[in-house]
Amino acid sequence: MPELPEVEVTRLGIASHLIGTKVVGVSVHSAKLRSLVPAELSTLLAGQKIQSVERRGKYLIVRCPAGSLLLHLGMTGHLRLVPAGRSAGPHDHLDIHLSSGIVLRLNDVRRFGSIHWTSSEPLQHKLLAGMGPEPLSDAFTGEYLYQRSRGRKVALQRFIMDGHVVAGVGNIYAAESLFRCGLLPITLAAALSHTQCVQLAGAIKEVLALSIATGERAMDFCRDEDKLAYFAQTLCVYDREGEPCRRCGAAVKRGRLGNRSTFYCPACQH
Repeated sequence: MPELPEVEVTRLGIASHLIGTKVVGVSVHSAKLRSLVPAELSTLLAGQKIQSVERRGKYLIVRCPAGSLLLHLGMTGHLRLVPAGRSAGPHDHLDIHLSSGIVLRLNDVRRFGSIHWTSSEPLQHKLLAGMGPEPLSDAFTGEYLYQRSRGRKVALQRFIMDGHVVAGVGNIYAAESLFRCGLLPITLAAALSHTQCVQLAGAIKEVLALSIATGERAMDFCRDEDKLAYFAQTLCVYDREGEPCRRCGAAVKRGRLGNRSTFYCPACQH
């Protein structure tokens, strides 16, 4: 599932190919994603010059003079850059044809992704306006996390996955960050000390930055393959139930928080 590092690596991989080019056409092969692709998208995008490719949380923002395209990759979405004229496959839902002769193609097997258009400031769109600070920004600090956690009697993993607290930290990187700073997923957010909040904020930044760096080295969005897989990485606890902890050797355990799985080392995390 694409989380913040995968989305950021996607942005880094496609931005230089998009910025400064003009949209010469849009082909919608299937409008039925998580929400319907806007019917007027072809008319709105045609002739627009792409000014920037940004990210907010897990959303990509493609800015043009007339407005912005918001893209969410859902659970199985991928963006690829393919030559013009290459036939779309059964799970290719949208093609944006560029003046450079390449096509930005959205592939999404489970169709949980979504595409939106706004003619207003995209950061004020209802999907983005209520988000917390970006975890890699200067605004996300231990002090900020400490203040937001006061009185919050919610499990720590769910707390840092709340997009209103911090933007874009999903299940995988929440689990890895908690392991890095030695905190159990079920710890109540309100129980954290200031020192622990500083450690947790630092761990989140380190885990995300390392993952993005790994993806930058591994991914090529122009790669001539039928399917574009996300980059492999070495995880310490996520999806490693029963396997030895990479730090102490104890068996990694799996728990549940609501409808989400948690993974942790019972010896390293307290």
